[in-house]
Amino acid sequence: MVVAIILSALAMTAIVALRYLAASGLFAWATERVRPGLYAGLAPQIRREIGWSLLSAAIYGVPAGIVAWGWHERGWTLIYSDPQAYPLWAMPLSLFAYLFAHDTWFYWTHRWMHRPRPFRLAHAVHHASRPPTAWAAMSFHPLEAITGAVVIPALVFLIPIHVGVLALVLAIMTVMGVTNHMGWEIFPRALVRSRIGGWLITASHHQRHHDHYRCNYGLYFRFWDRLCGTDRGLSDRFVRP
Repeated sequence: MVVAIILSALAMTAIVALRYLAASGLFAWATERVRPGLYAGLAPQIRREIGWSLLSAAIYGVPAGIVAWGWHERGWTLIYSDPQAYPLWAMPLSLFAYLFAHDTWFYWTHRWMHRPRPFRLAHAVHHASRPPTAWAAMSFHPLEAITGAVVIPALVFLIPIHVGVLALVLAIMTVMGVTNHMGWEIFPRALVRSRIGGWLITASHHQRHHDHYRCNYGLYFRFWDRLCGTDRGLSDRFVRP
């Protein structure tokens, strides 16, 4: 059993690392095509971002591997594969529930990490990316990576979710994490400036956090930033041509 769990953790670590390299690599390539020269002179920083990110991938992979083994071999979790196990409306509801719960956890832990001591100890690694690049989404100190690695594995014991919806949650987490750090706005102005866009976090919103630090702490939604008075709006420098 122990060997099987270790192998599962190693497999999930490889999957998380490959997912990071594929997503960040794709959007870094897109950046070079759309904003040539934007990352000029940042090669040493990008190497550090990749190094920290691959370490984070290992930290994310361990609990994910344990959960994957427990689901497949012991049925520990509330992950299900039969779409008829729950009403169909449970799928979009679980998608929103996972994103909102993750966003809530991220907002409060992220805000806490901007207190002086946790910032110096851990979160400064992420903010050492000046400016952040498409490779920076998982560039975390191990202590910060641990806070992020436990969320989804914990939720699968609390909220039922179809395996396909869980894959969608992970895809959204990956894409938004990368695109929010690219250094330019990939989404059209019509969306970013729309009523719906006003509640979503994209690079235009998150870049202001990297510029000013004590604002715009959210991950997916602007709900907590608005409720807690930490929303400072969008960075006007980041608009799609």
